[in-house]
Amino acid sequence: MFSLLWNSLIIDPMLNALLWLYGAVGNFVLAIAIFTIITRVIMLPLNLRQQRSMAKTQEMQPQIRAIQQKYKDNPQKMQEEFNKIGYNPAESLSGCLPLIATMPILFGLFAVLRIVLGTTPLALLEMTQRAYPFIDLTALLPINSQFLWLNLGQPDPFYVLPVLVFITTFIQTKVSTPPKPKNNEGDKKGKQQQQDDPTAAMTQSMQYTMPLMFGFFALTFQAGLSIYFILSNLIGIGQGYYTRKVMEKEKAVREEAKKTAELEAANGDGSANGRVNTESDAGDETIAKPTAKNTPPPAKRKKKKNK
Repeated sequence: MFSLLWNSLIIDPMLNALLWLYGAVGNFVLAIAIFTIITRVIMLPLNLRQQRSMAKTQEMQPQIRAIQQKYKDNPQKMQEEFNKIGYNPAESLSGCLPLIATMPILFGLFAVLRIVLGTTPLALLEMTQRAYPFIDLTALLPINSQFLWLNLGQPDPFYVLPVLVFITTFIQTKVSTPPKPKNNEGDKKGKQQQQDDPTAAMTQSMQYTMPLMFGFFALTFQAGLSIYFILSNLIGIGQGYYTRKVMEKEKAVREEAKKTAELEAANGDGSANGRVNTESDAGDETIAKPTAKNTPPPAKRKKKKNK
């Protein structure tokens, strides 16, 4: 059942998409590049959602650390407080989620390239069985699998591509993870806070283990798959930088609006206090000055009649 779903939903669509693109552009590397762009566009909503979620988590770090310190001996209460501020600890690992989400595509493309660029009669037979009716294999075969020094169906003999896979994966992981807020109380306290937060420590370790893992796998990848991975990372790096700039501008606008609101509130309180003081002083003056009604009339002088 799983094999049927895997072939129907992953292998067959990817195989026919690559064959159609190859027939349209006449170059297998260019077909891989277009296929990469299509997959990145499909995954764009997921990537944007995860980056925004991580940026929000970073902004909440002061609250998160205060809760962790206050309720470190009461995990249940800590989780309740996290829920109140809208924080989910699992989101701390979301920076690597886009990479994990590409795993089905990687495994599927690995199998597709083995079939399409295979040189055995069995691979050719499997390709003819999986090709959709609108794919004219007679016009496509034989497929040119050479690019520079590479055979796209075989690993890179000079290990250039595995190194590029490692470098681009590392950069993309760093870019997709929001920068940590500056700690004003010193680096020692910041390191201690990282040790107290296991999810942050795990995220930090995955920023290095994921690139190493994919770089190691690229030693056995077909060159075509490594090219896909490198191109996908480069697109992800550009997207990550652009998204970070947009989110930084949005954050600056929010902070400016917050400062403006606080300033207006402070000015409003000051004006109200001034009005109260003025009214109080005016009342004091009213009390101090006797009114005309309360002032006794001056004594009337009796006029002497001149005789």
